[in-house]
Amino acid sequence: MPAAAPSTATPRTSRHTRTTRLVHAGLALAVVTQLLVSLVMEPAEDGHAGNLWYEIHEYGGLAAFALIVLFWIVLTARKRGTPGGLLFPWFSGPRRAALWSDIKHHAATLRQMRLPPHDDASPLASAVHGLGILLISAMAATGTVFYFFGGGDAHTGGLAGVMLEIHKALANLAWAYLIGHAGLAVLQHIFTDFNLREMWSLHTATKKETSK
Repeated sequence: MPAAAPSTATPRTSRHTRTTRLVHAGLALAVVTQLLVSLVMEPAEDGHAGNLWYEIHEYGGLAAFALIVLFWIVLTARKRGTPGGLLFPWFSGPRRAALWSDIKHHAATLRQMRLPPHDDASPLASAVHGLGILLISAMAATGTVFYFFGGGDAHTGGLAGVMLEIHKALANLAWAYLIGHAGLAVLQHIFTDFNLREMWSLHTATKKETSK
């Protein structure tokens, strides 16, 4: 019996709008830049101005704040994409139950040394994305408050000082989220039908080509 001819999976339109993908890309690049620059910057303190990297961090932070505000507007206004109830399931009993069930499903699959199939509507993945949005929002907001009320002095007190301490504490979580989020996305791209182009391409994204 002759072998079946190879076939290609039917392309699908991305569930993310182009606006969502553009804002996501800008925000991701801003966050990566901010975290990398933080490793080499020298903040202003004791009357001494910060170095060039510190200035880049300041203005990059303002750009990140503008992008996260725009991202929230897009999340509120868009008609296609992950529903808000999946991103932030914490105030719904059924949503929390679905999240807990999905966590157990992922744990059982990982115990077998396998990755669960990619699911656009996964309660766990969506909730993690939602936590990332909240984390970056808090980082950008605290940094912006410090910029306008702290005078750039790392030893300032009052509200600006509190915001700076929160900003520093959240930075470690941001590193963990970035590494974990990016790492899992790459693994899913390699081992499942998830395609990174669905979030990064400006064109219609498709599932990866498969042969039967």
